[in-house]
Amino acid sequence: MKPILEVKGLKKRVGAFELHDLSFSLIEGCITGFIGVNGAGKTTTLKLILGLMVRDAGEIAFFGKAVLDQEREFKNRIGVVLDEGYFYDELTLSEMKSVIAPAYSNWDDALFKRHLDRFGLQGNQKIAELSKGMRMKYAIALAISHHADLLIMDEPTSGLDPKVRMELMDILLDYVKEDGKSVFLSSHNSSDLDKVADALILIDNGRIVLSEDKDILLDRHGLVKGDKKELNDRTRPLFISLHETEYGYSGLTDQKAAVRRQLQHALIERPTVEQILLGYAGRSGR
Repeated sequence: MKPILEVKGLKKRVGAFELHDLSFSLIEGCITGFIGVNGAGKTTTLKLILGLMVRDAGEIAFFGKAVLDQEREFKNRIGVVLDEGYFYDELTLSEMKSVIAPAYSNWDDALFKRHLDRFGLQGNQKIAELSKGMRMKYAIALAISHHADLLIMDEPTSGLDPKVRMELMDILLDYVKEDGKSVFLSSHNSSDLDKVADALILIDNGRIVLSEDKDILLDRHGLVKGDKKELNDRTRPLFISLHETEYGYSGLTDQKAAVRRQLQHALIERPTVEQILLGYAGRSGR
């Protein structure tokens, strides 16, 4: 599989915060989760990719060509869904569509109407009447009705109930079934990414900490629990993060073989995406 988007050496200072030399790739046909705690740099990175902020340094390429050299084509081939929203509440869904559609040379009105039907939306509904979940479905319908190759989403499930979140994840899974379609999904809600992500990129304090196939990442790490008596100066360094109580300990490791040898009574479980996120959070600033 070939990269659809490549980021190399991306840097940006915003006040006291700084993105440090970010480099990663999005692979065609995949849902890539972009995870990190609030303030880690996810939204800043997306804004730089979308040209909403000016980068201090670095290169961004789309299908091998610099985005700056093909801005019109790039924006015509991506769909964007932002948590903050950008709709006029007094308009109907059809009226808002008429505002946005002319920006895309490949806009497909029949496809848009099919998406509305599928999502249970009516063109004559006022945007102000939509729930947050319905607004997000409408945003996705707008974002992919011009045959976008890459769907970029910033915290799309924030504040939504589990049922609506599951429906949105199903929409994304259906979208990437089409040849050449990819999703870049920024989220701190890691349980969604447990379900749908093919690959994960973890950002912490403005630095890329991990960029890997999700299943390989989860297999490589282990959540370890055991008796505190087995911890000492030789075994503690085996952990990425470690929480100790008077009764025992739990910790995240990427050295499972060494843990098995040196902590013979430890229990090792497969971690979740959230446990990996929390295990690495704050480490890059130390």
